[in-house]
Amino acid sequence: CFSKENNMKFVILVVYVDDINLIGTPIELKRAIDYLKNDFEMKDLGRTKLCLGLQMEHLTNGNFVHQSAFTEKVLKRFYMDGAHPLSTPMIVRSLEVSKDRLDSIRDEEPFGPKLSYLSAIGALMYLVNATRPDITFSLNLSARHSSSPTQRHWYKVKHIL
Repeated sequence: CFSKENNMKFVILVVYVDDINLIGTPIELKRAIDYLKNDFEMKDLGRTKLCLGLQMEHLTNGNFVHQSAFTEKVLKRFYMDGAHPLSTPMIVRSLEVSKDRLDSIRDEEPFGPKLSYLSAIGALMYLVNATRPDITFSLNLSARHSSSPTQRHWYKVKHIL
């Protein structure tokens, strides 16, 4: 990340491997692009539409950043793309366990493919870090059971999905 500021004009140049994103005031943007084109062979692809899995839409009243494509990919990967959407990522009081149910919970069989549980947690964690802070609490509760998830824990992850 490189930046230049000069009398209320600025340009920020963000480089990732072979991609460059420029942010700044129109005058400084033009100067930076012209300077780079003189020394390097490059194409101006216009406004950024996708960067590190984040989709960007440039609207008249601002920018909209989302991960719709990644979310769809995650849902398909765990066969949840046909599921009905729910309004909350967690059932209220789903963590409370009655005393008579506690013994049956201790005897629960572990969830079969632990790897898919961990993969689902990891994929959702990526969404949390970028665009979905609303599922953080319920996801963190589910991640606590990563070492020995049961079918009950998998249902909670599916609820988040």
